[in-house]
Amino acid sequence: NFEIRKNLLKYDDVTNEQRKLIFEQRIEFMRTADVAPIIKDMRYDVVEKLVSKHMPERAYPEQWAVRDLEDEIEEVTGLALPIEDWAAEEGIAHEEVLERIMGEVDKLYGQKAAVLGSERLRTIEKQVLLSVVDTRWREHLSQLDHLRSVIHLRGYAQRDPLNEYKNEAFTLFERMLLELRSTVTRMLLRLQIGAPEEQQGAPPQLARPPGQVVEMPQAGAASEPQRPAGFNRDDPATWGRVSRNAACPCGSGKRFKHCHGQVGQAQAS
Repeated sequence: NFEIRKNLLKYDDVTNEQRKLIFEQRIEFMRTADVAPIIKDMRYDVVEKLVSKHMPERAYPEQWAVRDLEDEIEEVTGLALPIEDWAAEEGIAHEEVLERIMGEVDKLYGQKAAVLGSERLRTIEKQVLLSVVDTRWREHLSQLDHLRSVIHLRGYAQRDPLNEYKNEAFTLFERMLLELRSTVTRMLLRLQIGAPEEQQGAPPQLARPPGQVVEMPQAGAASEPQRPAGFNRDDPATWGRVSRNAACPCGSGKRFKHCHGQVGQAQAS
């Protein structure tokens, strides 16, 4: 029983060390008057990791997963960027694509700042940051509890359960930090902003009631795109550029890539 209790305390030490790190970070966020630089660093880090994942620096252009990058950038930012066209340019490099994406992302964020005002946006940024930290930490603790309940089974494979727990807890902690940055970036970039006259006197918030500042639909839901002039539902030639993740303009209710987008690819091939 003593050995069991001693090991449990060692498991607690791992959790407490992570708790100390995340709480120190949270206190820093609370004491910082302007978290905009932190938010910007998170935004850049998320985009940079997506570009590196799908367009590795040392990979040949034909090895780039450009379509996947387009989809993931749109999921996070809400922007349908012509990354595939950029990647097809002769002599284009990983860094140039990253710079163009960040330029468009910063432009989008600047537009939101111009509408909301810097003071209002700073308040929203801190609210989102602290809320996401709390949510992700609770989820992480739940994962650690589950890991602790099954980690003893590693002993049957002649592996030390405590060392296994430390390694996996560290991996989960790193994953939590990555998801935290991604969630904060997604929520702030996909804010919907009402008309200025609707916002006057309304408190900054992310819910749908009176504040008129709400989060965009979750990634995965097909959204209705804006229609160009002369749009005809029955004539694909009038649809203009349609995002692969947007609802198909034909009205089928399917995503474009699963409807007329497939037809276009088949014709091209």
